[in-house]
Amino acid sequence: MAAAAVGIPLWLSTGVVLRTEATGPGSWFFIGDPLVALGCLTALLWRRRFPLAVAMTIAIASTASALASGAAFLALVSLSTRRRPVESGVVGLALVTASQFSGGFYPTPPGPLWLALALPALIAGIAVAVGMAIGARRVEVRSFRDRAESAEREQTARAAQARALERNRIAREMHDVLAHRISLVAMQAGVLDHRGDLTAEENRVLVRGIADGSHQALEELRDVLGVLRADPGRPEPPQPSLDGIPDLVADARTSGLDVTLTTTVTGTPSDVVGRTCYRIVQEGLTNAAKHAPGAHVHITLEGTAGGELDVSVHNTPAARATAPPPASGFGLLGLTERISLAGGELDHHPTPDHGYLLTARLPWPNPTHEKRA
Repeated sequence: MAAAAVGIPLWLSTGVVLRTEATGPGSWFFIGDPLVALGCLTALLWRRRFPLAVAMTIAIASTASALASGAAFLALVSLSTRRRPVESGVVGLALVTASQFSGGFYPTPPGPLWLALALPALIAGIAVAVGMAIGARRVEVRSFRDRAESAEREQTARAAQARALERNRIAREMHDVLAHRISLVAMQAGVLDHRGDLTAEENRVLVRGIADGSHQALEELRDVLGVLRADPGRPEPPQPSLDGIPDLVADARTSGLDVTLTTTVTGTPSDVVGRTCYRIVQEGLTNAAKHAPGAHVHITLEGTAGGELDVSVHNTPAARATAPPPASGFGLLGLTERISLAGGELDHHPTPDHGYLLTARLPWPNPTHEKRA
């Protein structure tokens, strides 16, 4: 459509010029010229598939048709969008050269040679410049689109990674909070099931412990779910720390575990280190309650600021045989992830006396050094 809009005014102006001549417009002007132009306009349909061949053909054919000049201009513009100077220069030169033979179809008044060359060269130069600009704009738009798609993919990947990390964090929290409490409840229920020589007072204490443990498990589950459903601005409940380990041990003793705690820790570690230490001890007590009922559990804490915090949870063999509890397989895995995030190391293995040992080493930087850094 654009090629016809450019070619029609030139074709009509050529007819006006020919009418002033003695011969006037002939049959070629009314028949041959439009047919050649129609062929050139049809050839434009393949300009993207065969850009160089189509542009060269139309440039040569436009010599015989004033109406095809618009098609020649558009073909050169389309070719120049590829931003290949050699191709554009060859077709532009062909267009300028072919224009010198148009006098054989339409006689033109004599004039200087430079003018006959300058006008077609100017038209060809404009076509090349327009095509180059369009091609540069297309490249820029394509670059913006690629960048936008890449940014969208990266954002989607970051969102998926954030969701996966959040799911892992929630899974660790739920395991750490619930597995310990439920393991103690299961241990107390096992004692009731296997001990027939308990007094009424001992039975009452165990039943009360089961009830209290179940209630606390529900409360802790409600706290975890409350964090998930809370508003973003609502603060999370306080997290356990190193100071909560004595209460954790006392709670385990109340539930029937034989636990001793030895600590030589001096100072208060960071929240991350303290919380990780608490979870290590909690996991050790949970595993002892599940896999070694009636065993003695010894917990050792050693460390000071500027060095390391060493945690050790050792349990002796089980004092009685019980049915093996269902294993989740996520306790030590989640603990390993926690310790790795804190920059520490975890080790766990059976001992020669058929017990089990869980040890961890956590870095404990000196707070004064951190402030100077």
